[in-house]
Amino acid sequence: MSVKYGKFEMPKQISVDQDEPKSNFARYIAEPFERGFGHTVGNSLRRMMLTSLEAPAIISVRIEGIPHEYMSIEGIAEDMTNIILNFKGALLRKLPMDDVPNARDTRMLTKVLEVTQDDLDRNQGQYQVTLADVIQEGNFDVVNPDLHLFTVSKPMRRQIDLRVAFGRGYVPSERHTVRDKTSDEILIDSAFSPVRLVNYFVENTRVGQDTDFDRLIIEVTTDGRVTPAEALSFAAQIGLKHFEVFNQFNNYVLSFAEKGGERDGNEDELMDKLALGIDEIELSVRSANCLTGANIETLAELVCIPERRMLEFRNFGKKSLNEIKAKLHEMNLHLGMDLGRFGITPDNVKDKIKVYRDEKKKKKKK
Repeated sequence: MSVKYGKFEMPKQISVDQDEPKSNFARYIAEPFERGFGHTVGNSLRRMMLTSLEAPAIISVRIEGIPHEYMSIEGIAEDMTNIILNFKGALLRKLPMDDVPNARDTRMLTKVLEVTQDDLDRNQGQYQVTLADVIQEGNFDVVNPDLHLFTVSKPMRRQIDLRVAFGRGYVPSERHTVRDKTSDEILIDSAFSPVRLVNYFVENTRVGQDTDFDRLIIEVTTDGRVTPAEALSFAAQIGLKHFEVFNQFNNYVLSFAEKGGERDGNEDELMDKLALGIDEIELSVRSANCLTGANIETLAELVCIPERRMLEFRNFGKKSLNEIKAKLHEMNLHLGMDLGRFGITPDNVKDKIKVYRDEKKKKKKK
C-alpha cells in the first residue's frame, strides 16, 4: 500500500563547470530544489565529502640503518624528522575494486635506493630524491611524483620500506595498528581524506512564475587521489547507505505526483475554478471592465499575472486590486500562481483553458 504525495521539484540533470577533464576542481550546479532542500542536500554532501571518503596513505616509513626519527643521517642534508614530514605529503591513488581479492589490504612498498657518484656529479654534488625515486611499483599511481623527500650529498645505498593502508579522515601515528611492526619502523600521521575543500552556495531560481526555489552550487577541490566527480558520487552513495537504516519504519511506501500525470480530484476542482470566466465571478463593474479591457477572460489568465503587473493596466487602481485579491482568496487562489504542473504558462494559458473546456464539454455529452 502506498501513500500519494504531491510533486517535489527536483533537478532533471546536473551541469558541470570544469576547466579540464583531469582537473582537481569542479563546480556542480543542480536546480530546482524545493525551498530549503538546497541547504539540506548541500551541507550533507559537503560533510560526507570532507569526512567520509577513503584513499590510500603512507602509515609508516623504514629507512635501513635508521633506528628512530630523532637523528641525522650521514650524507643526507635533512634529518629524519624533516624526511618524515616530507613523506606525509605523498599522494597515492588507487581505487580498491570489489572484484580484486584483498584490494584494501595494507601493502608494503620496498625500494633499494642507490645514489652513485655519477648521479651526484650530474647534479652538482646534490641529488634530490623525489617520491618517484622511492615508489615505482604498479600497485599505486603516484599523484605527486616530484615531491621532494631528501637531498643526498654522498654516494649511498639504502633500502626504504613504506607501509601503505586505506582509511578515512586524519589518523595520528599513535592510532595506527601494525601487527608485524619492526623496531626501526617509524609510524607517521596519515591524512587519508582526498578532498581538500568543498564550498556550497544556495541561490534563488525560477520555476514558472515562482522564484522561491533553490539552485545548489557545489565547488569541489580534491588532491588528485579521487576526481571531483568521484568524490561527489561516493558521498551521495554513502548518504544513501545511511538512510537505508530507517527503512525499517516503512509501513507505507510514498508515491509522488509527477508533471503530466493523471490529476486527482483536488486538481480537477482547481482546473474547474481556473476555467471560470471573469463574468462568472462577482466583481464590481469597474474591476470587471478593467480586466476585459486587458483581454483577461478567465481566472487562469488572471492568476498567472504577478500582483505588480496588475497596477500597470489602464484605469486599474488599488481599490480594484484589493477587491480581486479578496475574491481570489475566497476561492483559495492568488495572483502570480505557478500553474506549471498543469502545463500552463502565461504564453499558452488561453489555449490550454480552451482545450480543457472543450474536453469537459465532450465528457458531458457522453
